[in-house]
Amino acid sequence: MTTTTTAIAESVLHAIGHTPVVRLRRIVPPDAADVLVKLEFYNPTGSYKDRMALAMIEGAEARGALRRGMRVVEFTGGSTGSSLGMVCAAKGYEFVVLSSDAFAREKLQTMAAFGADVRLVPSEGGKVTPSLFDKFRSEIATLADEPNTFWTDQFHNTDAITGYMGIGRELLEQTGGRLDLFCGAVGTGGMLSGVARALRDGGSRARIVALEPASSPALTAGRGGAHRVEGIGTGSVPPHMTTKPYDEARAIDEGEAREVARRLAREEGLLVGTSTGLNVAAAIQLARELGPGKVVATVAVDTGLKYLAGDLFDVAAAR
Repeated sequence: MTTTTTAIAESVLHAIGHTPVVRLRRIVPPDAADVLVKLEFYNPTGSYKDRMALAMIEGAEARGALRRGMRVVEFTGGSTGSSLGMVCAAKGYEFVVLSSDAFAREKLQTMAAFGADVRLVPSEGGKVTPSLFDKFRSEIATLADEPNTFWTDQFHNTDAITGYMGIGRELLEQTGGRLDLFCGAVGTGGMLSGVARALRDGGSRARIVALEPASSPALTAGRGGAHRVEGIGTGSVPPHMTTKPYDEARAIDEGEAREVARRLAREEGLLVGTSTGLNVAAAIQLARELGPGKVVATVAVDTGLKYLAGDLFDVAAAR
């Protein structure tokens, strides 16, 4: 569900998608491939999760699994919850969300602002850990069993992949099909799966690289771990990744991701979060390996405005 920028959108839901792409100019070394970043923070809630949320809700409506008067439930680090909160508000559904103190306060506040019933699951020292997701799965199962409830189940819902295919189709159109590699961090795995499918359907032979935090290398080393990169690195291989819709998996240092996020703000004028920093850090590594004349693309998954209350942009952290 999209519209052109010159038309009047019938609702906020028609404003999802068709995000711009920019070429990085200052932080990519001159002997590297071009690095393109798709600015997904142009979506209504400032996140690419808007694509997934809309696809999951409308897919359920089309199948009759979600009807007027029912409620929607999900567990989330916040961006998915914000996107589902927006879609449910626009469509008139009650939304109950499980989240945690491990995630940015701004995200929790955004979900509540959309009218969501936000229920917090305590973390271990404010970190994203495999045990936190175990708690989420246990509690969501109880919620999902209650009457008149639809659980979007983002980790298994194939409508999510359909929603994310728009990123790949738009990249092909925006680059004229000239794309040698796409990389992206894995949370549910829906985004990488969707983009990979769209690129293949469009005839692209671009290499696909899955990314994760080095401190939680489930794809590259088969183990989880604690980290502070919100939205990715759940500590296990997500169902959308079991078919391996990628050519390579690569682990990226969280400290490097944070520094790249700060450099993107200072040197490129792009205010983004840590997961985007991780995406771009990897894209620069891969661009060096490919060399001039090639094109690497990734996504800015959300806006850095969601992380201003944390330490990402603290003066002390930036030194």
